[in-house]
Amino acid sequence: MAVVRTFHLPHYEAYPVHICLFSDVTNAAFLRRQLLEANPEFDYAFLDASMILTPTHLLTATFLALHSTLTHRAKTRTPHSELVFRLHPNNNIGEAYRKFGIHDTSTHVIAVKLGLPYSGGGGEGEGGEGEGEEGGKGGEGKDGDGEGIRTSVSAASVSKHLGDHVQGTSVEISADGGNLGRWCDVGKVRKVYKLGDGKAGKGKGKRGGDVGGMDGVDGDGDERKEMESVIMGIMTIKGS
Repeated sequence: MAVVRTFHLPHYEAYPVHICLFSDVTNAAFLRRQLLEANPEFDYAFLDASMILTPTHLLTATFLALHSTLTHRAKTRTPHSELVFRLHPNNNIGEAYRKFGIHDTSTHVIAVKLGLPYSGGGGEGEGGEGEGEEGGKGGEGKDGDGEGIRTSVSAASVSKHLGDHVQGTSVEISADGGNLGRWCDVGKVRKVYKLGDGKAGKGKGKRGGDVGGMDGVDGDGDERKEMESVIMGIMTIKGS
């Protein structure tokens, strides 16, 4: 059984968001293959945890995915692919999966399960590589109508299914989302969102640096808050 944390986002409390975090994962290639094959039993957003900066980073993308799906404005074929799409700063779904989705070699994985009906199709988007069903432009095809809750989705069912199929260590997530940003590679996130290279700080862009034209800040926690603020603006503008 995997440890599941369930969140209820503002305005969409009726649609629970179930999240699991895993470390030392050894079968990411198998999980990714299920996405490529659009296996409905693996209708999740599987994310590489190194690309999630903070809990707010992930939950904001989740809110935007729910909102776009439930208001019939989704740009991708499923709510879970919409979540991955909403994390990326541009409109290329294939690029979004390459940057934020799991890879065959991923060892730290976040799995998100939305309390929405499965709409079918929409495997992992790989754009120009010809894998999956999402086109590289991310603008073809829509999700289902998003009405009603898939009652078979519960914390217990997610816990059992992921516990049975993810080979790794399940990590507890606190009520405020603690640990969701634990394995973030801040340098990689800076690069994707074009926030500067953090050369003002120490090593690999983990501290300090230029965030969207702002001066570096002291300490990893402060730096992440600065980055988070800019990233939220980027994601919100894209979602408008």
